[in-house]
Amino acid sequence: MRILIFTASDSSMSSIRPEAEMFIGFSRRGHKVTIVTDANSELADIYRNEGIKVVDCQPKKKISLSAIRIVKDELKNHHYDILLAMNSKSIPNGAFAAIGTDVKLVTYRGTTGGLYRHDPSAYLTHLHPRVDGVVCVSDAVREDVQSKVWSRNVKVVTIYKGHNLNWYNKSPADLSEFGISKDDFTLICAVNVRPSKGIPVMIDAADQLADIKNLHLLLVGRNMDVYSEMISKNRMKDRIHITGYRHDVPELIAASDVLVQPSISGEGLPRAVMEAMAYGTATILTTTGGGKEVAQDGVTGFVVPTNNSGAIAEKVRLLYDDPELLSSMGEKSRKRIENDFNNERTIDAYLEYFDSLIKR
Repeated sequence: MRILIFTASDSSMSSIRPEAEMFIGFSRRGHKVTIVTDANSELADIYRNEGIKVVDCQPKKKISLSAIRIVKDELKNHHYDILLAMNSKSIPNGAFAAIGTDVKLVTYRGTTGGLYRHDPSAYLTHLHPRVDGVVCVSDAVREDVQSKVWSRNVKVVTIYKGHNLNWYNKSPADLSEFGISKDDFTLICAVNVRPSKGIPVMIDAADQLADIKNLHLLLVGRNMDVYSEMISKNRMKDRIHITGYRHDVPELIAASDVLVQPSISGEGLPRAVMEAMAYGTATILTTTGGGKEVAQDGVTGFVVPTNNSGAIAEKVRLLYDDPELLSSMGEKSRKRIENDFNNERTIDAYLEYFDSLIKR
């Protein structure tokens, strides 16, 4: 089949590798793939090296007449079976470009919440009448989207992001820059700060764990310093390390004992959780979003209620006191990714889904 993909390339290969490898996988399976993106990016070079055609366009606005024209011209001049739009700018521009063509328009949805029937902007994205299907990153996202779409003709499905353990081969970071030794027990929380991420819950859990003298917490991501005052009042304040934005997040995760995802809402399928599992790092995450669909409670980590710092502290203490359980969870996490969430299965699922839309 012929697949036109409209996506962004303003992130590094490591951060959007599952998507990029999936696009490449379509091409390697013999399908004709064209990618509309920033032609001068690192990712565009990777696509071209795989023999994939790249069309230069990366809109800065949700409605860009020039972007609509570029995609519409591509659809008119070359027959495509599928138009896959991947983000908040490519979806509306792709939807308007698809009007008047017979291409099947598929959108990607990676988060819960924020999609409402009473919000006019929703009809520029997944509720746009031109949309034929929506691929959701988890069942939690699918259930949210399915409750909003009007038409039964819009086929909403869950397809998990695929991974490959070979992508996660970086050596663990040296944590001595934070004053952390190899004998210390390290928690890591890797997110870009938003209210939904639940960082105050994590900081409160740390306060409850202050009696564990060799316990450290890494807070990795943009804008973590907004919690500096809260941390200054924490009994573990000298062992809570704000790192800021880092390019070596996978290495930091690999060097840590437990990744904690304390989110209180809005999660689709956290990338950090998938990376942690691929590196064999046990996880503690909350019931919000799709993380609980990947992590197996009591097997690869623990799933705890949202807004419950006590539950997080309890599970950290359990893993700290039981090194064998910690090691077992790490090993089972890697097997879970390898067996159930591998890239080839994701490629299969997308292609089968595309085929079902075309046959409809």
